[in-house]
Amino acid sequence: MLEILDLGICDYRLVLDKQLELCELRQRDSIADTVILVEHPAVITLGARQDKNCLLADEAELTKQNIDVVPIRRGGGSTAHNPGQIVFYPIIHLKQRQFGINEYIRKLEQMGIALLGRCSVTADRKKGLPGLWVGEKKIASIGVKISRCVTYHGMAININNDLSIFNYIVPCGLDGVEMTNVLKETGSQTRMEKIKTNLVEILLEHFA
Repeated sequence: MLEILDLGICDYRLVLDKQLELCELRQRDSIADTVILVEHPAVITLGARQDKNCLLADEAELTKQNIDVVPIRRGGGSTAHNPGQIVFYPIIHLKQRQFGINEYIRKLEQMGIALLGRCSVTADRKKGLPGLWVGEKKIASIGVKISRCVTYHGMAININNDLSIFNYIVPCGLDGVEMTNVLKETGSQTRMEKIKTNLVEILLEHFA
């Protein structure tokens, strides 16, 4: 069984609190596995690996640009979210599903590849670099945290978002990485409602 929770466009900090609440409930077996779907207002998040957190502007400048900065405890380095990017946060009990962490991350990547394929974008993995790529350009990021066998945080896929937000960071600590999105790759806007419908179908295929 899988519950889907669509939070629309929602502040990152509020969604993080919601993830922590659901994670604790899932650890106690009080709820079923759940996936949050969301878009965030402009925010830069800093991961647990300090050496991978590279801001290219000071926080005063980011505040002036209405970009929030939030340090968090997921894996990976700095990343950015803004409207037009679909983010999904699975609250999944790995042990009950008999998934290892590497298998789980591969599953996230498979779902992202399937979703982008429905948008006529061919994405692939790069060995040792979690996330998805279109050639040498990065289109999706993954950062996960596991607490007592339950996952939180997840995957962000660039659809129609303003890519200039990535100019303020070194994405995931990888120098020289160019970010892309579905709009840039195809030249056409994709409705987020359609993205969510497709993503729900893919999530149910993999997790239900």
